[in-house]
Parts: sequence; C-alpha cells; structure tokens
Amino acid sequence: MGQGFFEMAEEKSKGRVFGVGITQGALYAGSLVLLGEAWYSDHDRSSFHTFDDSGEWLQVDKVGHMYSAYTLARLNYGMYRWAGMDEKKSMWIGSAVSFGYLTAIEIMDGHSTNWGFSWSDMAANVIGNGLFIGQQLAWHEQRVLMKFSAHLTDYAEQRPEVLGSDLGERILKDYNGQTYWLSANPSSFRKDRNGPFSWLNIAFGYGAEGMLGANNNSDLEGEISGATDVERYRQYYLSLDIDLSRIKTNSGFLKGLFYVLNSIKVPAPTLEINSKGDTEFHLLYF
Repeated sequence: MGQGFFEMAEEKSKGRVFGVGITQGALYAGSLVLLGEAWYSDHDRSSFHTFDDSGEWLQVDKVGHMYSAYTLARLNYGMYRWAGMDEKKSMWIGSAVSFGYLTAIEIMDGHSTNWGFSWSDMAANVIGNGLFIGQQLAWHEQRVLMKFSAHLTDYAEQRPEVLGSDLGERILKDYNGQTYWLSANPSSFRKDRNGPFSWLNIAFGYGAEGMLGANNNSDLEGEISGATDVERYRQYYLSLDIDLSRIKTNSGFLKGLFYVLNSIKVPAPTLEINSKGDTEFHLLYF
C-alpha cells in the first residue's frame, strides 16, 4: 500500500525532501521580499550598522525572537521528518534554516536608518533555536513548547502607526497584547506517559502593558496627551494548556494540523501577577 500524502514517510523520500526544500525556499524568499516592501520601503537605507535595542518594549520583542526561532526550527524539523529524514538531520537542517532566515532579517535591519543589526536579537534567536535543539538531544521530543497568544488592546488605537491599525498589524506589532508561553507537559516526565489527561500542559507566560513607545512614554507627551501617566509594567502568568500533538488520532491530516497549531496557546483560565503588585484571575485569557 502506498504512503498517504499526510502520513510521515517510513524512509527518506527524495521527492518529498526536494518538495520541502523548494517550498521553504519559495516561502522564505517571498516573505523577505514582502517584508522589504512592507517594512523597509518607507524608510531610508544606510550602510550596515548595529543598534542596541535590548532595553526596548520591556523585552517582549526579545522573547518574540526566541519564539520565532524556536517555532521555525520545530516546524522545519517536522517537515523534514515528514519527508523521511532521520531525527538528527531534520533537527540540524531545520534549525539552520530557522537561524539563517532570521539572520537575513537582522541584516536587513542593519541597512535601515531606523533600526540596525541587533546583537540582542541574535542572542534571542540562538536561545530559541537552542531550546529546540536541547530538548531533541536530551529527550528526542519537545516536552516544553514555546507558544504564543494575543489579544487587542486600546494602546494601538492611541498610536496605530507604530502598534498597528488593522487586525493583522495589531497582533504582530502591538507588544501590549502579546503573551509568550513555556508550555510544559507533566505526563512526558512520567513513566506512565499515556495516563489520563496526558495532553494537559502547565503554561508559564510573560507579557507587558502600558508601552506606547519602545523605551518610555514620556517622550510622546506632545503627541499623546497623558502619555507620561501611562504606567509600563510586566506581567507573569500561570495557566493550563493543551499539547495538541498528544491528542490521539489516526488521521495524518489532523496530526499535521495539530503539529502546526501547537505553536498557539489554547485560551484557558489564567492567574496573572504583575510588576505593579497586583494579582488578577482571568476566566479565559487569550
């Protein structure tokens, strides 16, 4: 019986490996072109230079870089495993493609007058890739997933040119609404891995709010009335989550879909502790 398209190849398939490589190359090259048009076209170009942005956005953007590197490495790995490559080759190639792609974006930043090549961004990319590689080498699986969730905030409406004006831009640009998670699966650390609720995870999240500007709000007082009074603060979360890859199904399509969607945190009851000293409970947090 032939191998179904959505099923993982039992041995290396040259056709699938070629298809994955072509698809990755087209997607990444195309996205870099689109990014150049959408993100950099309105800004002047300059000679290559570095820029220290390690203190911006209360480091939410840095955690975002970790998430991007980790997620791209995990998804690339999954594609090469689907093509029948062995675990180690899939891991190293997938991680290399992830790191190379994000480095290309950083080099583009290095030629923009508004930004610059950021060593702290690169460090975050290394940490994200390292989280993926370390778990594969130690456990041959991802027991602690990096995940993302987002909700709309009022801050974007006050500064749409920076924090986004439409739904897509606000999700990508408004750091106030972004939360990044480490979602750990307790069952994966037990001998009885297939016990009840083996799909249930415990998630620890980080976010921040009150950020109208990258470094502070006071510089925006002339642009936004009352900007100085908006308090910037960090948020720490404890929540439940679902490891979709541990939901049993015989469908190759669903397995693949769950693998991709496992990058997004499932909304759930959540406890928040923030740097203002407040504790809040959210019945359903996105």
